[in-house]
Amino acid sequence: MKYRRLGKTEFRVSEISLGTWQVGGKWGEEFSHERADEILNTAVDAGINFIDTADVYGGGESEKAVGRLVRNRSEQIYVATKCGRQLSPHVNDSYTPDALRKFVEGSLKNMNLERLDLIQLHCPPTEVYYRPEIFELFERLKDEGKIDQIGVSVEKVEEALKAIEYPNVATVQIIFNMFRQRPAELFFGEASRRDVGIIVRVPLASGLLTGKFDEQTTFDKGDHRNFNRNGDAFDKGETFSGIDYQTGVEAARELQEVFPAYENLAPIALRWILNFNEVSCIIPGASHPGQVVSNLHAQEIPMLSSAQLAAVQDIYERRIKNRVHHLW
Repeated sequence: MKYRRLGKTEFRVSEISLGTWQVGGKWGEEFSHERADEILNTAVDAGINFIDTADVYGGGESEKAVGRLVRNRSEQIYVATKCGRQLSPHVNDSYTPDALRKFVEGSLKNMNLERLDLIQLHCPPTEVYYRPEIFELFERLKDEGKIDQIGVSVEKVEEALKAIEYPNVATVQIIFNMFRQRPAELFFGEASRRDVGIIVRVPLASGLLTGKFDEQTTFDKGDHRNFNRNGDAFDKGETFSGIDYQTGVEAARELQEVFPAYENLAPIALRWILNFNEVSCIIPGASHPGQVVSNLHAQEIPMLSSAQLAAVQDIYERRIKNRVHHLW
């Protein structure tokens, strides 16, 4: 396993880590503690030492599984969770220091931990990033020993740029992949200048970048790839990175022509992200242990050639950029 520095946190984290939305989120299956334990332990066995979860994944069951993992393993495991999405309505006015404090304390109780390594605002409305009192709360929680570091999970580059103006923001979790390239234009440079760690989420565009989907692929009723294609439940940019499904399938077919030796494009898609030194770690999800192992194959792939990178860029410019680049 290879490790990278997570910005000013000074954590050395596995460059391919683990996100747990699939473990406890809307992916068409009921939460299973047995499956969660198997996925999480497979990850740690492979050297993964950074686990990202959230209080809303599986109604808190994902956090419980992560807490159980940490308590039962001897390795150093960095735990990152997120708060804010429980607010209803999920609007700017609902965000108050008291509400967020309760969420943090709830996560500590869920995981049976005394301190969180990293707490992140969970894709709040844009207006929240312009409220210093929200970020001051986390400084108080830090002083109380309940959290170590604060970060944000964002939908838009604008939000990421505003968030890192606060000195205590140590990390930004952002969507970045072959189909969502805008963060590399300005944000990566600014984050590096401020020593902010970059955590890449949705690296496979909800599976489109595996190259395994086609026009006949169907998703379970409870899977967000079925019910959120148009952003009916939450931000459309989360599902398939905001790409129209048919466009994504066609673009993935072209990518397979660029990398004909790979039936599963996931390791290639992750390797492409690792080409960016500003990235601290990637948090692909896994619905079963085999996906954890598959994702780690990205570390065995040599850096992509200039010709391969140019081909990827050409596909993005022709098929994707005009549709989504300006939106997030």
